[in-house]
Amino acid sequence: MRTIEPSIPQLEPADTKTPDADLILQARRGDEAAWVQLMRLHQASVFRLAYLILGDAAEADDVAQDCFIRAYKKLDQFDGERPFRPWLLQICKNLARNRQRSLGRYWHMVQRFFQAHPDVHVVAAPLDIEADAQLLWQAVRKLRPAAQEIIYLRFFLEMSEAETAVSLDIAPGTVKSRTHRALKQLREVIEAEFPELKT
Repeated sequence: MRTIEPSIPQLEPADTKTPDADLILQARRGDEAAWVQLMRLHQASVFRLAYLILGDAAEADDVAQDCFIRAYKKLDQFDGERPFRPWLLQICKNLARNRQRSLGRYWHMVQRFFQAHPDVHVVAAPLDIEADAQLLWQAVRKLRPAAQEIIYLRFFLEMSEAETAVSLDIAPGTVKSRTHRALKQLREVIEAEFPELKT
């Protein structure tokens, strides 16, 4: 298994002055600079999602590049009345899942998950955290696909309820109820099959 860098590479911050809608309109008209600006605005989120799914920086970078190529080709199909970021991340998610070859290691995901849910604790010493990340990932994989998606988007990618609702094409209230159910199911799976993840 490949060694994974201890942190997600930091990308150059983008200039956020121009709204997505204006840039999309310009890019559709063939303005290459507008498309480059759109990529700069969203490259960190796209890379981060690919990295969280694949667990490998090099493969995540490849997926991010493929994502922007695919998005550019489909730009005329994008509904300009909707937010651009969730649409772009949906493309990224599909590409990353198609590319996934192994479970990978999810140290950063584990950190964020346990910070968000202090009632579920890791008991292993720091040297064993990668093993615990693998166990958590296995626990998440036991959930239904809809529950996995909610956990990915809300806790691993830290998307807001509104962004998650747009990404999954459901109401914000449904995001809240699905999140609650998914976490309840995850705790049940951890208690039944992965007790070493609880204190």
